[in-house]
Amino acid sequence: MKEMFYTKIKKRNLLLLASVVWLLAGFNILRIGIITYKDNLTIINLFISIVIFILFWFMVFGKLVRKHTYRIINYKEEKQLFLKFFDIKSFFIMAFMISFGIGIRISNIFPDLYIAVFYSGLGAALFLAGLLFGYNFFTQTTEK
Repeated sequence: MKEMFYTKIKKRNLLLLASVVWLLAGFNILRIGIITYKDNLTIINLFISIVIFILFWFMVFGKLVRKHTYRIINYKEEKQLFLKFFDIKSFFIMAFMISFGIGIRISNIFPDLYIAVFYSGLGAALFLAGLLFGYNFFTQTTEK
């Protein structure tokens, strides 16, 4: 078990790992949003979801993908600890987002309309981040 936490993989494969993590997170959040949309589907709600997607993509996740792809590709050693697909700050952000998301759903403090609109936009942005990490895995070279 101890060896698992010290497993090193080719740095290019960190992009694939990041892709899988973001695709799973995005799919799950998007799925919750879409399921909740069943009684809230209107043009204005879809428009707000698109705005949320655009904001999260251009202000957070698009930048995150570029930053982490650049960092990963520029590692000097070919093999890296498998957890290095993120930096420590990103792990904390992800932990906060997961905890906050679970808290929102469990507490029922927000109506389904909020969940539908917000989660759909956020989930789509997360999913796109996963797709872009996957694209980078297939197209980027780690050679300097």
